[in-house]
Amino acid sequence: MIPVISGTLDANGYLVISDRAKDIIKSGGEWISTVELENIAIAHPGVRSAAAIAARHPRWDERPVLLCVRAEGGEVEETDLLSWFEKRVPKWQIPDRVIFVDALPVSATGKVLKNQLRQAYGEILMSEGK
Repeated sequence: MIPVISGTLDANGYLVISDRAKDIIKSGGEWISTVELENIAIAHPGVRSAAAIAARHPRWDERPVLLCVRAEGGEVEETDLLSWFEKRVPKWQIPDRVIFVDALPVSATGKVLKNQLRQAYGEILMSEGK
């Protein structure tokens, strides 16, 4: 299987890859990059690692959910990270939930296993009625 990628063409006609298609969240009619959300999250001093996934949503089809591992000694909370995002992205890109975990599942090569995260958390917004 060949992964489908997403990107844009720069001024010189080169493809700039931004994400794999399965890692882009389509919320309503808007596209949200999981890579961008993860980069913003790990820029916070209280976050060691992060993974953004699409969670099913009753109104918007999909919404971002962010799973984070706190930095050692970090005391960051969900409200702290949501405020961090408010200063960096449009409101519609802000994750609906931030969930703190002890570790993210990774493959033998260190890649985050987002399929496991989607299986575990992909329905969380449906059960919360958000």
